[in-house]
Amino acid sequence: MPAFLDTAGEGLSIESSLPWVMDLIAEGAAGELRLSDPSAASVKVRVEAERRSFDTSGWRLLARGAWERNGELVLENACTAGFDLHVSCGSDHAELTYRWRPPRRDRAAARVLRSRFHLLARALLIQYPALWWAGTRGRAPLHASGCAAGRSTPMLTASSGVGRSTLLLAELRSGGRATGDNLAVGDGTAVWGLVEPLRVEGAGGRRMPHGRHEAPMPDRVEMLVPDSVVVLERAHPGDESSAQAREATLTPCDAHTAARSLVTSTYQAGELRRFWQFAAYLSAATGRGPAHPPVTDVASAFASRLPCFRLSFARTPGACLSDLLDIVEVAA
Repeated sequence: MPAFLDTAGEGLSIESSLPWVMDLIAEGAAGELRLSDPSAASVKVRVEAERRSFDTSGWRLLARGAWERNGELVLENACTAGFDLHVSCGSDHAELTYRWRPPRRDRAAARVLRSRFHLLARALLIQYPALWWAGTRGRAPLHASGCAAGRSTPMLTASSGVGRSTLLLAELRSGGRATGDNLAVGDGTAVWGLVEPLRVEGAGGRRMPHGRHEAPMPDRVEMLVPDSVVVLERAHPGDESSAQAREATLTPCDAHTAARSLVTSTYQAGELRRFWQFAAYLSAATGRGPAHPPVTDVASAFASRLPCFRLSFARTPGACLSDLLDIVEVAA
């Protein structure tokens, strides 16, 4: 029976004839794979052991390395991860079939740059399909996390490297719950998390770039309805010696600023760098999903509906986010 994964608001059924690929997927699923009836899946992923290319005789050339016919797509070396991809859609689900056929250069890169390859292959096999199909429901990818922190449910967004994962992990250790680490989909009202391991300094799992390691996210929640938008940023370098910079400070910000930060951090995110092209190929061939996800519209919907804040902190926040939000709630 295929494995099943709930991610980005979608149900994925996953089966692989290559054991090493299934191991890679299981690692990326952070312990959340389970056995289930594949008929309940909205996205069906299958990895074949076949090494031949997909037959595209009589298909129309869509772009270099891509062909389409009757709403189906064949894509060679998708996202340069070494897998050829065939996509077809039913009325209520998508089917994606992969074959491991890397060019010699990409095969060598997979051996030498193992962490990079693991992240890229996980994205292609389970993350990008879920994000794309979520787009058929009007949901857009966001570089954000929903977090149940004390009495508040903020949606956290920040540029990569600012420290959002570290802050999030502190909340989880204090009893909070979150939709995920880096990525989610949203529709302007709710946030559905994308399953992935936490990547933080000092964790005990697979070593990742920038001195981080992977760890499973405890008690992840699939969906949250946020009650605020919180933009994280580092304190100005010139103020780092001050008492204010050593403590985390939370101040209101306007909806335009919050929406802009949410949009720009989403397009800056390295995890999504290849997704836009992936989604464009699938949309062009299948006619399903938006040609471009409505990131700006969704971000603006969240920011215009919810109170927005800016959280500024130095290298290590001096207070838990839940404590700061409780203070704001009491003051209001």
